Amino acid sequence: MQRQVALVKQSLFDQGYLDEQFMELEDLQDDANPNFVEEVATLYFKDSARLINNIDQALERGSFDFNRLDSYMHQFKGSSTSIGASKVKTECTMFREYCRAGNAEGCLRTFQQLKKEHATLRKKLEHYFQMARQAGPKETARRPK
Repeated sequence: MQRQVALVKQSLFDQGYLDEQFMELEDLQDDANPNFVEEVATLYFKDSARLINNIDQALERGSFDFNRLDSYMHQFKGSSTSIGASKVKTECTMFREYCRAGNAEGCLRTFQQLKKEHATLRKKLEHYFQMARQAGPKETARRPK
């Protein structure tokens, strides 16, 4: 089962959903806090859902406040970077570039792609964490008695 968990995680890297920052988070996880990464990811998805809602509302108004949109996306990009959400971070960067250019159509198009990447990452990480919980803690090498 541990091997399957490792393969699922590797596929997330191979497909570009995660980057090395996710590995750094996992390095912070230990016996005292075995669900650290999952808890961080849960907080990320809760916070990013709020940001998506704020951006949706701002875009629905029709009159684009590019500074406000850029500010929301700056927050989104920061939190995505902190958990290693590579594809989401890339979409955030593109959105911010469209904001700076005053390109409303580019913002709308990129935001749709961002939401898609975000939802896919959420689904894939939920699957990964579920498998990791089922597999139980990793075996550690022990000194013979």
